[in-house]
Amino acid sequence: MPLRQTAELRALEPTPVPSVRSRCADLIDTLADGCRLGRDGLVTLITSATAADQEHARRRAVAVAHEHFGNRVFVRGLIEFSNHCRQDCLYCGIRKGNRAVERYRLDAEQILRCCAQGYSLGYRTFVLQSGEDAWYTTDVVVDIVSRIRAAYPDCAITLSIGERGREAYQRFLDAGADRFLLRHETATADHYAQLHPPSQQLATRLRCLADLKEIGFQTGAGFMVGSPFQTPEHLAADLALLAELRPHMVGIGPFLPHRSTPFGDRSAGSVDLTLFLLSLVRLMLPTVLLPSTTALGTARPGAREQGIQAGANVLMLNLSPQDQRAKYLLYDGKSVSGEVAEMTHAVQRSLERIGYTMVVDRGDHPEVAR
Repeated sequence: MPLRQTAELRALEPTPVPSVRSRCADLIDTLADGCRLGRDGLVTLITSATAADQEHARRRAVAVAHEHFGNRVFVRGLIEFSNHCRQDCLYCGIRKGNRAVERYRLDAEQILRCCAQGYSLGYRTFVLQSGEDAWYTTDVVVDIVSRIRAAYPDCAITLSIGERGREAYQRFLDAGADRFLLRHETATADHYAQLHPPSQQLATRLRCLADLKEIGFQTGAGFMVGSPFQTPEHLAADLALLAELRPHMVGIGPFLPHRSTPFGDRSAGSVDLTLFLLSLVRLMLPTVLLPSTTALGTARPGAREQGIQAGANVLMLNLSPQDQRAKYLLYDGKSVSGEVAEMTHAVQRSLERIGYTMVVDRGDHPEVAR
């Protein structure tokens, strides 16, 4: 065939269409370059990213984390001080409607003993977490926070105690609390309604998050991956909310069922998708404090370390009294055994094996630490 004719035929050939993989890689690079993605782009990443794309996101996320934090991992001391809860979230093992739970509360002295043990091991952040327990009035919480602040002025105090009024949040901050964790769980109102009773509204949760950030808390949001009825569009909405809110902390973990809830027979969320989303959040929010959650480690052995290798830079270890830990089960399979010093040293060794260092530090968000 003459060369001219061959060239003409080639000119009529369709232009190659970029592959989905290259499209996802481009979207990942867009996030890494500091640009936001629209909902459609986020859905494309969630639905179409290949293993190679996820590895590309992981490598870029690790580079971003190292740029801002080096190989440091901040370890927090978690104190689960009450499993009473006024709320009835359909996925939660300590929901009000679960009558099989043996309820407990820790008083201020017990909480302070947990802090003392953690402090002796190098912990410089204490995370006080509970169900939404009305026994701990604003005055009671203020007293507990004030006593911890007086005893440990060099430590950060994080609260994770649910929805309260703006005035209560302000008093907690004034008493010495530094951070507040309040996962939004899903940013889509219809989906929120599928996971909660009618008395609980997404608008209330979002108002609380706005209040916390406005009054000056280092604020944490977050969501479950693979919760019942969740779609890729829901996850894209979650990521879009984080991009808009720009919280100081983000907690993401796979949905894990609890046998005594309405969702007890549901399948667990994907660990691999959770790891991918951790990488995307690191790219979206380069300086965010990003835990590799206990739920990740519960869902698959070694996944907590994989979370660090996906861009996370925070771990939480349980300082709660050993005789109470088994009563604070948000999902089945959670590890509740282990002496605090042994767990701390084991985590330190596991981090060292993957090239990271456990830091004795408050580990504030960089914008606050300046």
